[in-house]
Amino acid sequence: MSNPLTQKTSDPATVEIDFISDIVCPWCAIAFHQLKAASENTGVDVKISWQPFQLNPKLPKEGQNLRAHMAEKYGTTLEGSILSRERISAIGAELGFKFDYFDEMRMYNTFKAHQLVNYAGDYDKSQDVSIKLFEAFFGQRQDISDIEILVKIADSVGLPDDNVRKVLEEESRAMAVRTCQRYWTDLRVSSVPTVVIRPSFAVSGAQGVDTYSKILLGAQRN
Repeated sequence: MSNPLTQKTSDPATVEIDFISDIVCPWCAIAFHQLKAASENTGVDVKISWQPFQLNPKLPKEGQNLRAHMAEKYGTTLEGSILSRERISAIGAELGFKFDYFDEMRMYNTFKAHQLVNYAGDYDKSQDVSIKLFEAFFGQRQDISDIEILVKIADSVGLPDDNVRKVLEEESRAMAVRTCQRYWTDLRVSSVPTVVIRPSFAVSGAQGVDTYSKILLGAQRN
């Protein structure tokens, strides 16, 4: 795999970003929409390369109840979960993104979803697919580990159905995704979202529209 930090766009005014994220990470969805707003507010064009990260690579096919998962992994209490969901939903609403949390919401394994994003890159549609995946999981109560759901998402952005199904069933992009994941973990990326402003400036977490605006303007000047 070519080093994603060495790939250049033909337009020097465009800020290139590696956006390392997981589909089931709410702060990743928020960070993307904050970046998008920052780009619109500043007029700085950005080119985002979507990079895979799995928060829960060992989750079984059926997934796990989200509250149970958060309690098991982070020690989150019911009260803490309620407050966190309210906060995340409010921030999302400010950015025009809907979080539809519900009691039986489940955390799913995202490996196949990342393979779809990787495949979509061949058609310059990684971002379109990623946005649809965020919307499906957080806003439409969809199981984004299910191949049928992924095929429908691919179809909604104009990817060829038969090819998508074959890619997902045969896992022909599995090695590419694993290689990319190892690249970032070797660089000590251990949390998401991580936003890398090429060639070498990185920030973690959803930083907010104002902070991202300053970062984009500074990157453009440099």
